[in-house]
Amino acid sequence: VDFYISEWHANNYPAWINEAAAAMGEDFCVAYAWAEQDLSPVYNETTDQWCEKYGVEKCETVDELCEKSDYIVILAPSDPDKHLGYAEKVLKYGKRTYIDKTFAPDTAPAEKIYALADKYGAKIFSSSALRYATELNGLVPKSEVSVTGGGRSIEEYIVHQAEMVIKLLRADVLSVSVTATEDGYDAVAEFVGGKRAKFGYAPKNSFCVSLDGGEYIKITSDFFPTLMSDMLRFFVTGETSFDRSETIQVMKLRDAILSSKEALI
Repeated sequence: VDFYISEWHANNYPAWINEAAAAMGEDFCVAYAWAEQDLSPVYNETTDQWCEKYGVEKCETVDELCEKSDYIVILAPSDPDKHLGYAEKVLKYGKRTYIDKTFAPDTAPAEKIYALADKYGAKIFSSSALRYATELNGLVPKSEVSVTGGGRSIEEYIVHQAEMVIKLLRADVLSVSVTATEDGYDAVAEFVGGKRAKFGYAPKNSFCVSLDGGEYIKITSDFFPTLMSDMLRFFVTGETSFDRSETIQVMKLRDAILSSKEALI
């Protein structure tokens, strides 16, 4: 389920899902697709063209897709304002559903999506792929995490830094301050328990992580295949690998950073 189907995530997910399924010995494939907007403004490709390229059956309605599918992926990664509307149509079918980053445009619709999932008994999860960077494995900060990251806009890409921070700190955010830099923004967040996180966003920044003032570790691992494997494991078992409270904290942290950034203007 996508806003327009020919976009970077949709163009890569079919192969990644096939590879993850083969490695797990599971029988998964991308079988059906529906897009609200027929023509992709990114690749100038229609839904029919995309479906022919990837061997996927086009559905004329979301309902048709939901009825035919065993499991559902809501994409629209660059348009999280679409996610609640799609969730309202999808989750009533009660099927296990993955919702791409950014989960929602802010915390309020994120909580509404979870409420819908509870209402219909549909198990869901959402995550930035950066949660699955192997560089984060085994890291235990004493009190502070520092992260950097890039991307075309802070609104779309700060979620990746927020996801890494919440995975490592697992604490509730209390306050955030943001300062403008020459090419982006820096932020400092205070958390319950005296923990702290520092953020550095600029379009050309690499994703990096540092603990307690130590050296930065550059994220170079191939995290998307790991996300695909966890997605398929979730489809099989219905169990998420982390609690939904972390997703809500990611949204609250992102909200606070963007609100502080807007206050600078």
